[in-house]
Amino acid sequence: MCFDLDSHPPIRPIAGGAIDAMQLILTAADRNRFAAYRTRAAEPNGAGVVILPDVRGLHPYYEELSLRFAENGIDALAFDWFGRTAGAEPRGDGFDHSPHVTQTTWRGIQADLTAAVEELRTPEDGRSAPGSLFTIGFCMGGRMSFLAGTLGLGLAGAIGLYGTLVGPWRNDAPAPVDLAGEIKSPVLGLFGGGDAAITAEAIAAFDDGLTAASVDHRLVTYPGAPHSFFDRKMPEFADASAAAWDEVLAFIRARTA
Repeated sequence: MCFDLDSHPPIRPIAGGAIDAMQLILTAADRNRFAAYRTRAAEPNGAGVVILPDVRGLHPYYEELSLRFAENGIDALAFDWFGRTAGAEPRGDGFDHSPHVTQTTWRGIQADLTAAVEELRTPEDGRSAPGSLFTIGFCMGGRMSFLAGTLGLGLAGAIGLYGTLVGPWRNDAPAPVDLAGEIKSPVLGLFGGGDAAITAEAIAAFDDGLTAASVDHRLVTYPGAPHSFFDRKMPEFADASAAAWDEVLAFIRARTA
């Protein structure tokens, strides 16, 4: 399962770290309109991250996560999956994402992801745009984040937390293992050792594929941690969450020009 409706990122806020945040509606090349949430750092370090959510789409969890990135000097933009089938307007907690997930397509996700990257790369209000862009995704978004490295977007890195690696999924997006040789950006993959949906064999196969293609990568498995362990509601996995957040920040900082 993915995060619950009352889940939050397990990251301590930093007072005064984000300069502003705004709700957006973006338009993809195919004219799809979709929701997004953008934050800008008070003291930008040159990095930007596009956040790819889980199956719920643009949930408050990801809006809060974008603030935590901005507090660490990283501009961030989280976007929604369901503009084509549910519209771009805000939805309440009663929204049933299930029928919309299976109507997403890899082609549509590529278009929306490209528009999100272009938005984050657009300077505004006299500020320079981030020079180094990353994607980070969770569950469904983790799989799509790994695949983002195949799209020629000039990413400085692709990060996935418990993104599925092999076999078919609920839409037509390919398996990252099958396209490991086409990934052109560094990869950070973070997984739970207690996640039955992502086996050690699948992680090893992804590792082998990235190694064979000479892709700079780091894959980390946290023993006993379940799927969606990166959650304030799971204090028993606080150490794994803290370590994962440190991995994410270190990966971004090491690859920011």
